[in-house]
Amino acid sequence: MVVFESAVMAFSPNIPFNTLKAAEESRLPDIPVSKPVTANIQSEIVRVGIGNQSFGSYVYKTIGVYATAPLNIYNDGLMLKQVPANTNVNVTITSDNSYNLTLDSGDLLGNLNGIIKFTTQGGCLGVKNLKRAGKPALYHGYFEIMKSPSGNQFNLVNKLPVEWYLRGVVPNEMPINFGLEALKAQSIAARNYVLTPRVKASTNYDVVDSVASQVYFGANTEKELSNRAITETEGIVALYNWDMILALYSSTAGGYTESYSNAFSDPISGKFPAEEKPYLKAKPDILSQKVLIDENDAAEYYKSRPDAYDIRSPYYRWQRVWNGEELKTVLQSNLAAQSSTGFVKPAFSASDTLDDLVEIKVKKRGDSGKIMELEIVTKSQNYRVLKELVIRRLFTKDGKALPSANVAFENAQDNEGNLLSVSAFGGGFGHGVGMSQFGAGFMATELHLPYTKILQHYYSGIVLGTKPVIVSGDKEQKTVTQVFYAPKKSAYLVVDNKFQMSKINVEINGNLYSFSLPTSFLGGNRCARIDISNYIDKGKNTVVFKYPEDERGHKGVRLFIELVGKDVGNSIWE
Repeated sequence: MVVFESAVMAFSPNIPFNTLKAAEESRLPDIPVSKPVTANIQSEIVRVGIGNQSFGSYVYKTIGVYATAPLNIYNDGLMLKQVPANTNVNVTITSDNSYNLTLDSGDLLGNLNGIIKFTTQGGCLGVKNLKRAGKPALYHGYFEIMKSPSGNQFNLVNKLPVEWYLRGVVPNEMPINFGLEALKAQSIAARNYVLTPRVKASTNYDVVDSVASQVYFGANTEKELSNRAITETEGIVALYNWDMILALYSSTAGGYTESYSNAFSDPISGKFPAEEKPYLKAKPDILSQKVLIDENDAAEYYKSRPDAYDIRSPYYRWQRVWNGEELKTVLQSNLAAQSSTGFVKPAFSASDTLDDLVEIKVKKRGDSGKIMELEIVTKSQNYRVLKELVIRRLFTKDGKALPSANVAFENAQDNEGNLLSVSAFGGGFGHGVGMSQFGAGFMATELHLPYTKILQHYYSGIVLGTKPVIVSGDKEQKTVTQVFYAPKKSAYLVVDNKFQMSKINVEINGNLYSFSLPTSFLGGNRCARIDISNYIDKGKNTVVFKYPEDERGHKGVRLFIELVGKDVGNSIWE
């Protein structure tokens, strides 16, 4: 999804790790003194798999780790050793699945089993010879070495608060010159994405550091303006019907975003089209634009350059051309690999030979004109191809996939019906679902729209607020703390009171309030939307939800703080 190509946990020695887990998950790690910070950051912990230089692998047999301040080494939560700053510690997995830790001098620090943890205080962690964006890769948080499920290998996992993770994501997913409001929109989309990934990357980590999840290049790539965007949206997520949305985004939609169901398959069943997501609906930048499911309409649109938010993208419009033999060679090479996805029918094996091409025929399009199904017609066999990513990877040019599947094909044939050439007229870069990054940049810098309007254009029917949580009589749910940045002095406490609690206690910026909740034993409205605008500050706020100790019975509520309602003036609780 990239447009263009540490806070650290300080542990005391000899304290078992399991006694520190609650602190790890809830409190702010120590902030590196090298990074100016205007406010404390409190957020969930995210686990990021760190890949090799090419992102081609996330498993290792050996790796070097160092820190820009003294490096602390833990084994199963117990302090093993501290080494000086910029001292490389090599971790090598042995044939018996243990770890040898050595210095570059060859000195052995230990032969260990269990979890290896690296922390530092007042600096950042690094990986020997690993660079990101041309700089040494440095990371906030801490490292864990975890055995790979594949055996006799390990993963390098960077654990850190979400808000610090975003600092290494946002400036690498969106150019700074797209402006503060676009960067705020990107911050919220990236926050949603990491908290609710479409597919969990591994049992050992939530996401990876590449375009397979989100581009995360670490602390050495932070920028002042993107840090500000993250700070001024702290704790805010996009919600639809009480759930955090899957906030997909791509570089360039081409002037018309596509519905989720028309571009993606179900990540579990593999069914295509996938089930609809009502907030990821096709939408043109110019609302008067008609749908592009008709072949002529799609061709007219992608052969022209109508006004659109994406118009400044170098991929707003593009063209590719193959002669007949060239395309036959390309398809011969790519069909077998794409058949493994299950979206080429009949399947094409590496030993099969593709007959002479006759025509490339589009069979079905989404509202944006994105191809959902096409047919490769040869003299002896027709192949049906589904799904935009499969189509893009099938029709390569100079070894590169099509920028998007928003494309109209033109076939040129000789008098015998043989395919002489194919021209592709397209628009956009990426899957085109959800937010268009170039579109967000245009809306921010040219239309001067706030991030709230940008997000509500690309994600239909959403509200912005804090992550929904549960407060109950259970020990672990009696108090829940949330930190958020309010864009204006306006907020509502939204409560689902299914289990008929009489009230909820809320500490807002140090002041305690008790709010009565509606109850109904006849199946009436169980939800409440309580105006707390007078109690919050414009800017950063801390709230602590507290279960009333005098509440009878074992009850609970689900709630969140709504900061921006639907763009039509309604809220999702209604």
